[in-house]
Amino acid sequence: MGDLLKIKGGKPLQGQIKAAGAKNAMTKLLVASLLSDKKCTFHNVPNIGDVEITVNLCREIGSEVQWDKKNHTLEIVTHELKTSYVPQRYSGSNRIPILMIGALMGRTDEDIIVPTLGGDMLGSRPVDLHINALQKLGAHIEYRDMKKEGAYLAHAHHGLKGAVINLNYPSVGATENTILAAVRAKGTTLIRNAAIEPEIIDLILFLQKLGANIMVDVDRTICIQHAHQFHEVEHTIMTDRNEVASYAMCAISTKGRVFIEGAEHLQMIAFLNKIREIGGGFTVKPNGIEFFHNGLLKGGVHIETDVHPGFMTDWQQPFVVLLTQTSGCSIIHETVYENRFGYAATLKEMGADIELFTQCLGGKTCRFAACNHHHSLVVKGPSPLHAKEIAIPDLRAGFAYVMAALLAPEVSTISNVDFLDRGYEDLVGKLTALGADITRVVQPKKHPEKTKTALHHLLAEKSLTPV
Repeated sequence: MGDLLKIKGGKPLQGQIKAAGAKNAMTKLLVASLLSDKKCTFHNVPNIGDVEITVNLCREIGSEVQWDKKNHTLEIVTHELKTSYVPQRYSGSNRIPILMIGALMGRTDEDIIVPTLGGDMLGSRPVDLHINALQKLGAHIEYRDMKKEGAYLAHAHHGLKGAVINLNYPSVGATENTILAAVRAKGTTLIRNAAIEPEIIDLILFLQKLGANIMVDVDRTICIQHAHQFHEVEHTIMTDRNEVASYAMCAISTKGRVFIEGAEHLQMIAFLNKIREIGGGFTVKPNGIEFFHNGLLKGGVHIETDVHPGFMTDWQQPFVVLLTQTSGCSIIHETVYENRFGYAATLKEMGADIELFTQCLGGKTCRFAACNHHHSLVVKGPSPLHAKEIAIPDLRAGFAYVMAALLAPEVSTISNVDFLDRGYEDLVGKLTALGADITRVVQPKKHPEKTKTALHHLLAEKSLTPV
């Protein structure tokens, strides 16, 4: 049984916290460090579950890692690969294993074996964009379906060659995977309709320090030239814009005032516009952003999630909770994932007035039109929220539940806290510092026995030894 959170809401959050480094940047940078045998030093490293998982994954394949969690500094160097097999136990842990294909392809002639995609249950996360792009660069990839397990086998025995890659959707993961593979591919690679999220720009900055030549054009085209030499790198991780938005919405919804040190204005433009539309307050300062309740919150807003520079899909769950405290009806149209409104049922049980729709309630071209997915909702406020026993289904929904519990005057009990540990550093400590009545109840952990799986037979077939 996992740990529990006990939250007694009804208190305005007041005070100051410091934003952590970005989960979605740090995990990808660890994988990118595998491209070379040079030491990479990272600063502002978040002490969160997903970084822990990725560090362990890198160690499995041969990385030497020194992580000073107190000072948020990490050094990693991978002099040589001791295996190109990512153990099956990492299947479902996060979305990092699939990126190992792009990172390792240029460093080994051996078959690369990675487990199937993991992470939150937000809808299908097809890897066809990854596979098609890597195949155009010269990779050979196949999927093996073995009962309840699955793995991708990949190799590039004849090396990778630059190519023109046209993505039919600006997928963050596919863009990252293609960039990583292209750094060691002979010649030049063009990625058209690429994702250009701040975390991808941070990856590009790191890779340029490492020795790559990478350019980003105004039309979502990324150009990568073959890297001939690598260098040691020192890099500071960008601020986590998801964490900033999460605490900002807590401050405004609880009628409080919170200064978030390290919050970066440029990353938050779309979010700040919507905060201003509903009447929330914020002040941009040289070293961060202060968020505060600024009188009556008004609804009537229309939000459509999108790739950068649009409104992040990771912002919409807590924003729906914020909209329950506004006056009037608002619309959310989710265009990135087809199954990201599962949390709404619990919010309704807590008193929220929310209705789901399969129709596209918005003007953006949507991949989920006429697919019968509930990917639009209407929320009406203001609605008083009530405490509930809640089981967290995924990371961002988990924070939305925490935020709802902070608004309910009674005591809520929240389980599956491990999801929150994946992406929020010292959640209880930060909320306590802001005046929240929150306690973590530690539960004994179970240690399941290791068993042989169908993947072991595949490894035997490939003459590989699992770690």
